[in-house]
Amino acid sequence: MTLEPLLNAPVAIHIHVAAVVPAAILGAHLLAWPKGTPRHRLLGKIWMALMVVTALSSFFIHEINLVYGFSPTHLLSVFVLAGSWRAILAARRHDIRTHRRIVSGMYFGGIVVAGLATLLPGRLMHAVTFSGNSWLALAPLGLVTAAIGAAIGFRPRRSRVA
Repeated sequence: MTLEPLLNAPVAIHIHVAAVVPAAILGAHLLAWPKGTPRHRLLGKIWMALMVVTALSSFFIHEINLVYGFSPTHLLSVFVLAGSWRAILAARRHDIRTHRRIVSGMYFGGIVVAGLATLLPGRLMHAVTFSGNSWLALAPLGLVTAAIGAAIGFRPRRSRVA
C-alpha cells in the first residue's frame, strides 16, 4: 500500500475521502445500534452531512470521463442527495419505515457498492491499496472492516424490565 497516489490527488478527492471514511464507520454504527434515541438523531445528522459532502465532492472528481466528465458513479451521488432530503422528510413525519429504507439504500449503494467500485483496476483507490508492499494493503482495509464490524457487532445490551 502507498498513500502517494492519494496525496498527489486533487483536493476534491481529499475532501471526498475525508468525508466517506467516517461516513462508512458511522453509518454501520447507526444501522446496528438502537434507533430513535437522542444519540441516534445527533449521529444521524452528522452522518447525513458527511454523505452530502461526499456526494457533492464527487461532482468535482472526473477520473472516469464517459459523458462530459461524468460517469455512472455520479448518478449515485444524485441518488444520495435526493435520498438525503427524502430521508430527512420521512424522519420528520415519523415515517420510520421509509426513512430506514432510504438510509439503508444510501449506505449500501452509496458507500458499500461505490466503495467496492473504487477498488477496480485503474481507479485511484486501487493504486493506493494494491501498490507498494502488498501485505500492507490489507492494513487499511482491515482497519475499516474491523471498525465497521465493531460498530455492527458490539450492540448495547437492552435492559429487561421485570
